[in-house]
Amino acid sequence: MTTLLVKNAHIVTMDDHQREIPDGGLFIRRGLIQEVGPMSELPATADEVLDLTGHVVLPGLVNTHHHFYQTLTRAIPAAQDANLFNWLKTLYPIWARINPEDIFISTQTALSELALSGCTTASDHLYLYPNGSKLDDEIAAASEIGLRLHASRGSMSLGESKGGLPPDSVVDDEDSILKDSQRLIENYHDAKPGSMVQIVLAPCSPFSVTGELMKQSAKLAREYGVHLHTHLAETEDEEQFCLQKFGHRPVGYMQEVDWVGDDVWFAHAIWVDDEEVKVFARHNCGVAHCPTSNMRLASGIAPIKEYRQAGVNVGLGVDGSASNDGSHLLAEVRNAMLLSRVKDGITGYSLSNDPNRKLMTAREALYLGTRGGAAVLGRTDIGSLESGKCADFFAVDLNRIEFTGMHDPVSAIVFGQPVRVDYTVVGGRFIVKEGCVATVDERKLIEKHNKAARRLLAG
Repeated sequence: MTTLLVKNAHIVTMDDHQREIPDGGLFIRRGLIQEVGPMSELPATADEVLDLTGHVVLPGLVNTHHHFYQTLTRAIPAAQDANLFNWLKTLYPIWARINPEDIFISTQTALSELALSGCTTASDHLYLYPNGSKLDDEIAAASEIGLRLHASRGSMSLGESKGGLPPDSVVDDEDSILKDSQRLIENYHDAKPGSMVQIVLAPCSPFSVTGELMKQSAKLAREYGVHLHTHLAETEDEEQFCLQKFGHRPVGYMQEVDWVGDDVWFAHAIWVDDEEVKVFARHNCGVAHCPTSNMRLASGIAPIKEYRQAGVNVGLGVDGSASNDGSHLLAEVRNAMLLSRVKDGITGYSLSNDPNRKLMTAREALYLGTRGGAAVLGRTDIGSLESGKCADFFAVDLNRIEFTGMHDPVSAIVFGQPVRVDYTVVGGRFIVKEGCVATVDERKLIEKHNKAARRLLAG
């Protein structure tokens, strides 16, 4: 198929003009958007025509933080009611049993879930490699699903014996980490517009790697022009850990190890003060906001309005599927909006008589999930529906019981309960079609995944 015509939809472009076209369409050629506008301005025919009457169409959602392998350890009883550090200590021994096939299966499960929620680009943070597992296993699995992947070569080198949090059984030698990082960049990283795979260097967190590994990873990443990613300021526990071990708060520690710049983004970034927000803004660091995980682990509420007012790029992430127990990015859009309003209520923001103060809107939350996420990942070829950009979009049929009585088609999919999307398209290719994943057999994947999950828990 060379050309695709999407017609008769409510198009939300998320471009600089924030256009919404009630009777609009897209004309796509060889995976790129050629034209977007009212039906009267588009070609009448194409190799394939998709009539989306009654649907709302938006740019594909961008997931800026995930741990695919954690789909295998969801809702484990011993980890259901723990905060971050205790949750990690419970799960580390289970994760130590993971093998290459588990990485492959969990990647396909997580990406299928994401695709069914409107996601077209996902960044994953794989930071432990037991029993011969490699990032290559994830990349191979993702190529079959068809979503764009920012594969983070995560790492842990600071085990319990050296004052870190993870057990020594799941940490690696730093020289081996750096050597493998270089191998992955040289073998897989594609910086061109429209790329399907990009490599990111991502030492896991301040409490699981040394400062030297942080510095060497930053040096290597900048030699090759790839991005950097890590967890930061997720909990108060982490703040105390950094003060005691490094003599800095988490953000100050990042400055100490050369981890600030427009090639860096941080997951969570909850426990920051006003000056640290300014540091992010001054150095163009990005933030992956993970509202559901932060609620699940009682970590806190990130200062998203403060970030955005300061000019910090903010995207959304579902985070680990064992601290969210799902991979539904449209649900994350909804929770970002609602949690922002909770924070406003706690601080009295929403009670102010200042007319310039407003609650986060549904459209602002969708911006975080599209343009915001693309900016965090450093991509200008995705995130909006406009000529020359990748033909990445999703569509939701509003003619269903969940949306009855909704008077705003765009806000409906945010204020309403999250649903499976009807179509997800990446580069003009159908990943989800008529509500089902088109690139993998869901039933067989579920069977393989549940079998692997049971084996891990059994020990």
